[in-house]
Amino acid sequence: MIEITEKAAQEIQRLIHAESPAGQAADGQSALLRVMVVGGGCSGMSYKLGFENEAPKPTDKVFEQRGVRIVVDQKSILFLNGTELDFSDGLNGTGFTFNNPNAKRTCGCGTSFSA
Repeated sequence: MIEITEKAAQEIQRLIHAESPAGQAADGQSALLRVMVVGGGCSGMSYKLGFENEAPKPTDKVFEQRGVRIVVDQKSILFLNGTELDFSDGLNGTGFTFNNPNAKRTCGCGTSFSA
């Protein structure tokens, strides 16, 4: 499971409503935040975030936290289990950050890792 900080949840909700005035998925609930791990980046794997309005696939893991519905595919959950998703809007940059206990090495920008 992925933990979402309060600050990250607030930013996700803001983005959902900015992207879609109704902020709803096809099932009438709030849009889903898809969290994925994909190959690439300077450390081998990268994080990918995106909103979906479609129903999750039967093999997806879906959970809700702080009012945000999160969907993760089976492969990605192996790398993301126990990860904290946070949001930073400080002087050193703005964006989502991943605190992943499964990462053995991360790159300097924090967007890729190796397990």
